Amino acid sequence: MKKKPIEVTSERNHIYRQCVELDGFDDLFVDVPEAFGGEGTAPDPHDYFDLSLGACKAITAQMYARRKEWPLKRVSVTVNRDDSEERHGIYRLDVRMTFHGIEDPEQRARLEEISHKCPIHRLMTSSTVEVTTRTTQPHA
Repeated sequence: MKKKPIEVTSERNHIYRQCVELDGFDDLFVDVPEAFGGEGTAPDPHDYFDLSLGACKAITAQMYARRKEWPLKRVSVTVNRDDSEERHGIYRLDVRMTFHGIEDPEQRARLEEISHKCPIHRLMTSSTVEVTTRTTQPHA
């Protein structure tokens, strides 16, 4: 099944705030922090990039634990960003995961290992992403 494209539209009466239309989801917004001239009314693009990694790792660990019938109750993930060298091509994300309900250290280690195989982790660390951008005319 082909996914509907993501539509991003600048909001009127805002400096940089964008409204995102994503198949089946409303009220998604992106903004820029006040320190960078925005209003800080929504997560910025880096936040969405970072949170996609944390969420994907948690979901992947949950799926694996469910398949193995391990007693995982929930997953907590903290993602810390170090973008101090981003302009030099280095963007660091420090991810800390807590597997609630898992007491066995070997199971915790396996869940962490499995989280490295989540699609977003692999995309961020081992894929070449090609972006094509084209300008179109506004609709009348």
